[in-house]
Amino acid sequence: MPPNSVSVVILNFFSILHLEDSLADHELVDHILGRSGWHFKLFHVDTLESFEMALRGGGIDLVLADYHLAGFSGLDAWEWMQTQAIDLPFVLVSGAIGEAVVADAMVRGVSDYVDKNRLSRLPMVVQRALEHHRIKCERAQTALELAASKQRLAELTEHLQSSIDRERADIAREIHDDIGGSLAAIRLDLAWLGRRATDDDTRAHLASAQDMVAHALGASQRIMRNLRPAVLDQGLIAAMEWLVQTFADRTGIRAQLRHAGDMPHLTREVEMVAYRTAQEALTNVAKHAGATEVRLELSDLEGFLTLEVSDNGQGASPEALANANAFGLLGLRERAQTVGGWLDVVNPGPGQGMTLILSVPLAHSSNEELAKGEEA
Repeated sequence: MPPNSVSVVILNFFSILHLEDSLADHELVDHILGRSGWHFKLFHVDTLESFEMALRGGGIDLVLADYHLAGFSGLDAWEWMQTQAIDLPFVLVSGAIGEAVVADAMVRGVSDYVDKNRLSRLPMVVQRALEHHRIKCERAQTALELAASKQRLAELTEHLQSSIDRERADIAREIHDDIGGSLAAIRLDLAWLGRRATDDDTRAHLASAQDMVAHALGASQRIMRNLRPAVLDQGLIAAMEWLVQTFADRTGIRAQLRHAGDMPHLTREVEMVAYRTAQEALTNVAKHAGATEVRLELSDLEGFLTLEVSDNGQGASPEALANANAFGLLGLRERAQTVGGWLDVVNPGPGQGMTLILSVPLAHSSNEELAKGEEA
């Protein structure tokens, strides 16, 4: 294992593998490194076979290698390490090999080069190579931990979103079964009373009450559709057409939906993501854009489900876009990630409108459906 830090390198024992076919040069390297005061073990090998065997055995922290060797070169040894995914600091310690060879070695990923005529530099180069390798390993570990953290966050987001959708469906059913049923019954009773009322004042109050009940029924139905868009049972295109039409009727903003025809089979999750993205985008247009027209385009080209929502409004400032929560963009991005998709924002500038683009790979949707089928 590579040492954790330079100070650990100096204080603790570590191992170096030296690929060198000159015993005298090996002993000189051992002597130079020994003067550093480090606690280390220098293993000597002089053939590619013994080199490979030593590395397969493990326990090596750094490799020193001559360039000119019998029948092969130090770079051959380095290339073998790459094929075996052995990630260790690798320093060429050789006679003059030319700037072009040194440059090529560095491009291939070799840590450093030390001329045998300047071996006094070797301890510094070894220390630097170990330190750079430590930093690289820490960064790689950090990247892995960050990726794992993002994966856990994505899974949590998906779980929370699924929970929210289930709760919305439950609330919608309760509104339909309890509140909707009760309001419908009240409406029938009011109508019955209205047919039997004799004075105008009573009829007027009953008519007003019926209007209020009708308004409450309409509101409860609208809330149910927002909580659980049952129109999705008719397909994504039908749901989007209904959403666009009701938006235009409610806001007076011209709204148009374009689509290429029937969509491929999509999972319920993907359809919900597309529908909620369009719903939130239209809400943002109504609240913030100051637009008179909005266009939605739904397509399934090149293996992606793509939804574009464009308006001719005032656009958004960079500060407003940076504050993603202000426009609900963060929630839309997280929702898109739950189905393997992503959200892009095109904001040409003030007064030039804005476009939201949702992209979801259709392969992800197909794989999800296949997995669910196998589980069933």
